[in-house]
Amino acid sequence: MKVATTQPFRIVYSLFAHEYLGYLLESFAIQLNSKGELTLRYQNISAKNIHEFAKEASEVDYELTRLMDSIQAEQIVRKFYNKKISQADFFLKVYDPEKGDKILQEAIASYIEERRAKILALLRDHARPLYIMGNDGNPTWRQVEIMQEPATVLFHFRRHEHETHYFPTIKHAGQKVHFCKKESILICRQPAWLLVEDKLYHFADEVEGQKLSPFLKRPFIAVKKEIEETYYRKFVAPLIARYHVVAKGFDIVEERPEPRPLLWFSSVAAQASLIPAGQEELSEQSGQILFQLQFDYGRQRCAPHEEGSTLVELRRHNDNYTFYKTIRNLAKEEAILRSLREKGLVLKKGRAIWEAGAALAWIDTHREALLDEGFVLEQKTGEGKAYFLGKPSISIAIEEAHDWFDVKAKVFFGEYEIPFLKLREYILSGKREFLLPNGQIAVIPEEWFERYYDLFHYAQPKGDAAALRAHHVQLIEHLHKHRLAEVRLSERLERLRSFERIEDYPLPKGFRGELRPYQKAGYNWLRFLNDYQLGGCLADHMGLGKTIQTLALLQAEKEKGANMPSLVVVPTSLIYNWQLEAEKFTPDLKIFVYTGTYRNKDTAQFQGYDVILTSYGIVRLDIDLLKDFPFHYVILDEAQAIKNPSSNISKAVNKLKAKHRLILTGTPIENSILDLWSQMNFVNPGLLGNQAYFKRHFLYPIERDGNEAKKEKLYYLIKPFVLRRNKAQVAKELPEKIEQIIYCDMSEMQAKVYEQEKSKYRNEILKRLEKEGLGKTQFFLLQGLTRLRQIANHPRLAFPDYRGNSGKLEEVLDKLAMIVQEGAKVLVFSQFVSHLQIVKEYLDLVEWDYAYLDGETKDRQAEVERFQNDEQVKLFLISLKAGGLGLNLTAAEYVLLLDPWWNPAVEAQAIDRAHRIGQKSTVITYRFISKNTVEEKILALQQSKSRLAEELITVEEGFMKSLSPEDIMMLLN
Repeated sequence: MKVATTQPFRIVYSLFAHEYLGYLLESFAIQLNSKGELTLRYQNISAKNIHEFAKEASEVDYELTRLMDSIQAEQIVRKFYNKKISQADFFLKVYDPEKGDKILQEAIASYIEERRAKILALLRDHARPLYIMGNDGNPTWRQVEIMQEPATVLFHFRRHEHETHYFPTIKHAGQKVHFCKKESILICRQPAWLLVEDKLYHFADEVEGQKLSPFLKRPFIAVKKEIEETYYRKFVAPLIARYHVVAKGFDIVEERPEPRPLLWFSSVAAQASLIPAGQEELSEQSGQILFQLQFDYGRQRCAPHEEGSTLVELRRHNDNYTFYKTIRNLAKEEAILRSLREKGLVLKKGRAIWEAGAALAWIDTHREALLDEGFVLEQKTGEGKAYFLGKPSISIAIEEAHDWFDVKAKVFFGEYEIPFLKLREYILSGKREFLLPNGQIAVIPEEWFERYYDLFHYAQPKGDAAALRAHHVQLIEHLHKHRLAEVRLSERLERLRSFERIEDYPLPKGFRGELRPYQKAGYNWLRFLNDYQLGGCLADHMGLGKTIQTLALLQAEKEKGANMPSLVVVPTSLIYNWQLEAEKFTPDLKIFVYTGTYRNKDTAQFQGYDVILTSYGIVRLDIDLLKDFPFHYVILDEAQAIKNPSSNISKAVNKLKAKHRLILTGTPIENSILDLWSQMNFVNPGLLGNQAYFKRHFLYPIERDGNEAKKEKLYYLIKPFVLRRNKAQVAKELPEKIEQIIYCDMSEMQAKVYEQEKSKYRNEILKRLEKEGLGKTQFFLLQGLTRLRQIANHPRLAFPDYRGNSGKLEEVLDKLAMIVQEGAKVLVFSQFVSHLQIVKEYLDLVEWDYAYLDGETKDRQAEVERFQNDEQVKLFLISLKAGGLGLNLTAAEYVLLLDPWWNPAVEAQAIDRAHRIGQKSTVITYRFISKNTVEEKILALQQSKSRLAEELITVEEGFMKSLSPEDIMMLLN
């Protein structure tokens, strides 16, 4: 029957009983007649059609309709049964008296009850009309009056000689409501809504319906005397706690004492059954403390989370019963909880679990304040741990010994003094619980692990005490600065502790030449480390003269009377350079070069020499021979060679014996700060702890987590032992251009190819010179020399099918890697485009960005701008003819000349691509020369033909015409 929405209508609500689901409600639209009265024309309203009645529906009606829809039979079936089934079959199956699903019945009842209570409250609060539905489905059969004012219930107990009668009385608006034996219906049970003679009552204190239902049909319940005490305890006491009770035959005494807070703490193991929900896993962990709070009201105690505002205790004296009803002071309880929160202790259901050290520290900090506030603070041990509650203390004194520092520490837990070394085991392993002689557990303060971990780690056992090595002076300075230890040092070591003030040492008399100011400062630093028998890392950028500074140190050691030789380990390509530098600056040093396949493997030959010069490869091969020789110094040049601590060369050099150790490197860190550990562990063993410690405390926090504090700490520890200057720092002290020659050994296969080709051309040129003279032989000579120069670079330039390697290419690539690691830019020049192509292949393989320019390049300026402006482009490969002139490449700080040119003026033009107006950095040039080749001879000719260079001979033919037959023979020998 449709309701015309264009005519007057009203929305009403109707109550009806469902056979299985109890009382349900529905909403209806009722058509009104001309007098505004309800008619028998009505239409059910649901969420699907309520919009049709929108002009009479408010938001409350929409919400009521949604709630009523959710408890209808079809919705219950859909929600609680995931298979297709009819309503009839569902209810017959679930509510079968014998085989029915009791658990599902309870779930459905709870679901409906919650929504029914919301519906009734909305009907009351918004004065919506409610009716009882007739048997014929008429939704407005009888109207129900919803009482706005709550009713009250008094529960009565009358104790007689043989039994106790129990019954409730209901009052509404001061009038007694007679509900027993009438058509009274409990529409809702939680909370109770009671329908009595078409009046619907709700109750103050949200009385439960089950408390009223027994009395709908009978006036009272009789409790026999035999079970009265049990009944009083289990039923009457909770009723008194929650509701108003009137009693005759026993007493109810109401009290309002102040709560006293009881704060207990115990080990988790002792109180595992009391672990708060959700924290059960903590019960298996050691070192956990459980806090528990209760409020003591004298007769009874309660936890903060307990519901209700009253506590009831029953006491019996002879045949008399007294119920003591304690009214809780909830405001005072909240103030107590707030005080604990302000002190940092947040409780969940009256409990909290803390790590033991933090818990005991909290107790120690707040004990006096808690006691002043009336707390009872008590440790419960039971079968668990008993914790030491005193304040632990530690005192550390560090005194200088001969070549180490004695560490004297006293640790106290109350009356007990714990040996330093015994506590050391706990600090290093992270264990915080220490068993005292009296059986109590002392918890090592958390801050001790942070403050003293390094001390305990680096200090090595020495009898009953411990000792630190001299190079741990920075750790001692840290302890002294932060007042963590009493430090007593001699004047000499006080100077070491403030090492910035290094004295100025005189240069040795046998040193030839001068040191620039920054080089002199480096020499002073090396002497300073020598005086204190400390190892160091001279880490100046490439081209700043690390070799010269080191030679000055070795000369000074000779003049001081060093009676054992020093071992200098270098890459093979640098052995010749060290020889040349030593001849130039320290000619008094006796140098022995220990290299070669057929070397004499006898360390006795080292005697009488000042410096033994060898390569990393030789040290690795001959370590069993070298490891027992007592060197004065062991010096590693390009020390990044030992950056991998697990490599054979790293293991080998660490076996060498020396009074002093020194490393030289322009790139102390190439891939990871583990490179630094490996090198620093060589010069000062143990300075940064063992490798596992370094990874855990520095490598992972710095590289993985970006921990700036750890980075600062690492810098602080190594600061005295690493000297690093870059070109920008010493720019004013540098010449405008620095040039260095790098001599490269050819690979074995490369040298074989070179010798074969040299013999071929030498024989042919000698024949032509004899038959045709110099003039007619020049072209063939130039051809042969060019061929040899190509092989000296890389045999592939002359023989495309060559599959071996090139010694020079390996040196060039190593130098490029160091420059890129430094973050600088570099120009790479060669006369041979094919040589640049080989370099390109490698750069493409390692995916380095680079610019490129040869005669085939279409847009020269675009390549120049990429190199000048793009920070990712660090390298520029340039052929001599294409890039020798007309380019402004001021972004470059380095120039690499892959092959020597006949005329030095041409080389100068290439260098000047970078060194020109606008260049703010010093330009460092490296020339790569293959040893024992025509390249080495060209250098000698350049010097002898310097006058020709000054006359600006700019072509090879012009240079060739200046050669005499003797010059030619020198080139081909």
